[in-house]
Amino acid sequence: MLTKMIETLKKNPRTIVYTEGTDKRILESADRLTKEGILGVVLLGKPEEVKAAAKAGNFNIDSCQIIDPENYDGIDAMVAEMVKLRKGKMTDEQVRAALKKSNYFGTMLVKMGGADCLLGGATYSTADTVRPALQLIKTKPGNKIVSSCFILVKGDEKIAMGDCAINIDPSEDDLVEIAIESAKTAKIFGIDPKVAMLSYSTLGSGKGPSVTKVANATKKIKEAAPDLAVEGEIQFDASVSEDVASVKCPNSPVAGQANTFIFPDINAGNIGYKIASRLGGYTAVGPVLQGLNAPINDLSRGCTAEEVYSMSIVTAALSVPEETVDEEGLETIVRAVIETMRAAKKLKK
Repeated sequence: MLTKMIETLKKNPRTIVYTEGTDKRILESADRLTKEGILGVVLLGKPEEVKAAAKAGNFNIDSCQIIDPENYDGIDAMVAEMVKLRKGKMTDEQVRAALKKSNYFGTMLVKMGGADCLLGGATYSTADTVRPALQLIKTKPGNKIVSSCFILVKGDEKIAMGDCAINIDPSEDDLVEIAIESAKTAKIFGIDPKVAMLSYSTLGSGKGPSVTKVANATKKIKEAAPDLAVEGEIQFDASVSEDVASVKCPNSPVAGQANTFIFPDINAGNIGYKIASRLGGYTAVGPVLQGLNAPINDLSRGCTAEEVYSMSIVTAALSVPEETVDEEGLETIVRAVIETMRAAKKLKK
C-alpha cells in the first residue's frame, strides 16, 4: 500500500514547508518523508539550531532545505510581493517584521512557488496558521471563509465532520459553504457524502435562533448544490439510526444513513469529533482546512510525529491537481494515510 502511494506522489513531486523546523516531531517526520522519497521538505529556522535539534534526536535531514526567515536572499522580492497583497494595510517595515516570523514567511513561500503546501501549528495556535493564509493565500473564487473538516475512521467506516476547529458561530451562509466544502473533502477521502445539518431539532420539532439558522442554511444548500444529498435541520440520532429516522424523518434520502455531519457551531463540532475519537474509537484525520487557494493545514499542539507524518501526506495529496491523479491513485493515497493514522493510534496506546 505504502509503495503504491509513494509511486503516485513521485509522479507528482510535491514540496512541503514546515514552519517549526526545530520541533522534534517535525524533524522525525521530515527524516521519514525524505528517506522514503515521498516529499521534498523545507524546514524554517536558523540552520545551526535546526541541525543541532536534528542531531540531538538522531534525525537525518540532509535531504531537507533549511531556510532562515531572518537571513533569506530573496527577502526583498518577497517583501514587495507581500506589500502588494496587503494592499496598503501594511507598510514595507511592517511586512519585513512579519516575515521574520515563520508562519508568515512559510505562507509567502507557498504563495511565491517555493513550496506547494504548508503544515504548521505544532507549537502555536490555529489562528497563527490561518491568519497569514487568509491574508496572503486567500480563499478560492466563490469562497468567503476558511473552514475545517475532520475525517474519522474506524475499521472500514469513514465519516466527515465540520466545522470543528475554525468558525466559532457560523452564519447561515457560512454553514452553506462549510457543508459544500466538507462534502468535497469527504469525496477526496472516498466518502459518498450524505450531509446531515445537525441541530437539537428535527424538521421543526424544536424552536430557537439556532434551529432557524440551520433550517435556512439547509434550504440554501439545496438551491446552491441541488445534486448534494442533504437533510436538515436534523438531530444526530435521526441522522444515523434508521429506526429513529423512520419516525422523525421518514422518506428522507439522508436520515438514518448520514456520513457527513455539519455542526451548528464550534462548541458542538469540537466536542462532537472528540467524543467520536476518544469514546467512539474513531481515528481523527485533520483538521483539513478548506476554501484556500493552496493547501495550508494546521496541527494540534499535542500531535505526535506519526500524526505530523500523516497530515503531511494529506496536505501534499490535496496540493496535487485533481486532473493529474486518477481515482485509483487518490484512493491509494487515502488508504495509506488512514493506515498510518491507525498505526499512530496503536503506538499511542
